[in-house]
Amino acid sequence: MGTENSDRFLTAFNRIDHRLRDIVGIKDFMPFYRLIDQAKKKEVLVKKYEDDLRSYADLRNAIVHHRTALNYVIAEPHTDVVERIEYIDATLAKPMLVGQMFRKRVFVFQENDSLAHVLKVIRQRKYTQFPVYYNRQFKGLITTVGITNWLASKMGGDHLPKGIPTLYDILMHEKNRVNYKFVSRYITIYEAEEIFKQGVERGRRFEALLITEHGKPHQKLIGIITPLDIVKID
Repeated sequence: MGTENSDRFLTAFNRIDHRLRDIVGIKDFMPFYRLIDQAKKKEVLVKKYEDDLRSYADLRNAIVHHRTALNYVIAEPHTDVVERIEYIDATLAKPMLVGQMFRKRVFVFQENDSLAHVLKVIRQRKYTQFPVYYNRQFKGLITTVGITNWLASKMGGDHLPKGIPTLYDILMHEKNRVNYKFVSRYITIYEAEEIFKQGVERGRRFEALLITEHGKPHQKLIGIITPLDIVKID
């Protein structure tokens, strides 16, 4: 195998080094560890892979500074390490956008739709989030938790409330009515992941990110991201 793995590793490492310089906006030399510190403030992907990048910096130093011959290195990287750094390099170069991964037809509802209609959708499609509009104006996001809260508040003994409840009624009983955030289809899936994380850290858990062209509520809804979707992201 010779130095094939170390050469591949160094090639990917050098590309990442240049990419971090572009993110930080410098041309002069800066130690790789400082590059990481500066770049992670501007790019969530660098923050996501910070531990990996710091480990790779140590390995890179071992390869470069302790090379004993042209065709021999003291620390020849494992193939899985090489594949991992090449993956990070490719991801930094062209991260997946939410509009690419999560674009799909979204079922939307009107305020005057009945609760029975939504329950039928839950039974048939297993959905848990329901964007609600008044004509084309977005009014809020109903969840199965909100529906449960409404039912609990209206129960009288063992009897359900009379009349036909609408989604307008349910919206009034969402525990956290601003339980969503509109995002542009041009943000990366890793930026979306960070939005969910920051929401939890700030005590404001988002039930869904709603995707439109430029993240504006009046624009057509073209996708939706749930916390469960984010768990699947590497």
